[in-house]
Amino acid sequence: MPRLILFNKPHGVLCQFSADGSDKPTLARYIAMPGVYPAGRLDTDSEGLLLLTDDGQLQARIADPRFKLTKTYLVQVEGQPDEAALDALRQGVQLKDGLTRPAEAEAVSPPDLWPRDPPVRFRKTVPDSWIRLSIREGKNRQVRRMTAAVGLPTLRLVRWQVGDWSLTGLAPGEWREVAV
Repeated sequence: MPRLILFNKPHGVLCQFSADGSDKPTLARYIAMPGVYPAGRLDTDSEGLLLLTDDGQLQARIADPRFKLTKTYLVQVEGQPDEAALDALRQGVQLKDGLTRPAEAEAVSPPDLWPRDPPVRFRKTVPDSWIRLSIREGKNRQVRRMTAAVGLPTLRLVRWQVGDWSLTGLAPGEWREVAV
């Protein structure tokens, strides 16, 4: 029976078990379970749901864009999204490495999230807002590049859901094992 771990990765944590000379914390600080590996990645500056498994086929099914598993993010952006920016995200955004697949995008009220450490910078003269963005692919730093391409630089990025698995009930640094 494959193991599947849902982990709420805090900001600043590397998505690997060994530090490789870095002074940043790794998954080993939070998860003491041998034989599990991340199914996909979150960059160090991103937070939220990271799935880990001990099953290579399950890992591929979760991480490989061919399986089109939806990944939903809560994104705090600099500025206020208008319909043109949201429509551009919905239709696909041209990045240096090609056109993204269409995304689901909507402006949302600020979510009830834990405080980030360190806090997101605050600027009196520049408003910020939140977008819920769902994608079905995984280019490097894709969400950040997509929001920047439509004039809304990302300030905070939280992956909330992958497929049917979500962060619900998990505080930063917490994990739970679920049935596959």
